[in-house]
Amino acid sequence: MTTKGHHLWKTSLLLTLLVATTQLCAQDWKTDRKFNLVFGLTQPLLVKGFNIEGNYIHDRLIFDYSHGVSLDFSGNSVTAALKRQQVAVHMPYTTGFGAGYRFTSWLNLRVEPKWHRFEVYYAGETQNRQNEITAFNTFSLGLGLYGHFQPFRNHASFLKGLMVAPSIRFWPTASSTLKGAHVYSNKHTFNDEEITTLDPGIGFTPIVFNISIGYSFDLRKY
Repeated sequence: MTTKGHHLWKTSLLLTLLVATTQLCAQDWKTDRKFNLVFGLTQPLLVKGFNIEGNYIHDRLIFDYSHGVSLDFSGNSVTAALKRQQVAVHMPYTTGFGAGYRFTSWLNLRVEPKWHRFEVYYAGETQNRQNEITAFNTFSLGLGLYGHFQPFRNHASFLKGLMVAPSIRFWPTASSTLKGAHVYSNKHTFNDEEITTLDPGIGFTPIVFNISIGYSFDLRKY
């Protein structure tokens, strides 16, 4: 074999190995076995609450459970009608499951049934049963589009598992224990006012946006 032919053969072999390695890495995420633990940033920053979420990833499927606690909505985080009534809304919990499909290693879509508890009080008053204007539970069924980024995924250290997970979800209310509207005499407006069923997003729309941070554990290593 000539020197030129030898170099051509080595180059071809190198390119073949490079392509094969690239394809293997590209397919590797489809056989993932991972557990993610993440914490939402929107809840503590905007509504003084807390949210935790766990994901189990199996190949191209993803399953989750999330639980938010002690979310407080008042001032600019409530609707104009509720702000005029000078009331605040406390959500002691918002919880539920999700199951979805991974389009890529970093993007997935989930179907999500969720349960929510709403308690309405006058703004600034102690939130107890005596001061409660009304309370109700809702059930929502919607979709969530989630990102999953590990900025240090190529590091060999513990930094590899650090992750950021932005999400946008559409959670319309499917049912509510509040039938129609709750009519009450408001002590600030001196009028009869109405409290109606609320959706679980900021401003009580069905659109929920969040950014979570946490850690991804590769179960194949254990």
